[in-house]
Amino acid sequence: MSLKKVNYNEVASTYNERYEAGSFEGIASTLKSLIQKSTAERILEVGCGTCHWLAGLHGLERQFYGLDISPGMLKQANQGLKSAYLVCGNANCLPFVDAYLDMIFCVNAIHHFDQKQEFIYQAKRALRSGGMLAIIGLDPHSGNDESYIYRYFDGTYENDLVRFPSVKTIKKWMNEAGFEQIKCGLAERIVKPLFGDEVLRSPFLQKHNSSQLILLSDEDYEKGVSRIKNDLRKAESSGKTLKFEVDISIMLISGIAR
Repeated sequence: MSLKKVNYNEVASTYNERYEAGSFEGIASTLKSLIQKSTAERILEVGCGTCHWLAGLHGLERQFYGLDISPGMLKQANQGLKSAYLVCGNANCLPFVDAYLDMIFCVNAIHHFDQKQEFIYQAKRALRSGGMLAIIGLDPHSGNDESYIYRYFDGTYENDLVRFPSVKTIKKWMNEAGFEQIKCGLAERIVKPLFGDEVLRSPFLQKHNSSQLILLSDEDYEKGVSRIKNDLRKAESSGKTLKFEVDISIMLISGIAR
């Protein structure tokens, strides 16, 4: 099953609205902890987008690099980020010489890469011996997450099963690429249900703000919104407040290059 690609140049100007709706402190603290506990000096974020995560690492005495395939996203990053070297490039062909980097990480990005396993091989090549690869993201294959998006928008869960490699698969790829000390843990658990019509004001319900919704046709997106509005009307008529579940685990998989 092949899916159309998200054109992030088209959504770059509004992308950061998601961070206004949630701070994602768990992910931010996970990244800081990984870096502070390491001796890494040269650190690359792959799929850096608007560099939200790199900006949060400002102040750490390291050399940061950011790589993204979207010029539009990097343009947004350049408006407010001066502490990292940014490169427009492909995750499947990292523009760094062998053994140059001490750490590579990506956050909620690997599902966008054309050749996910090749990225891991590229990371192994670009890392020095003892360097770390850290991948942070969802695993819809676990079956543990609850999301009203999956419930109301047909096809979103099925699409995510295709887009996102499972934790088990990522660990397997890391092992095959030559990583050791491969670990898996929880970076952040997001429990943030929405009540009543506040769901309609959520940035994550806007089609242009979520790749899950961008990939839907306009017709399927509108059908999902209509379902939400119909359920809201039914709940209101019976004097109830509808709860829209959000309980998602963001996983961290890390490994050391040997």
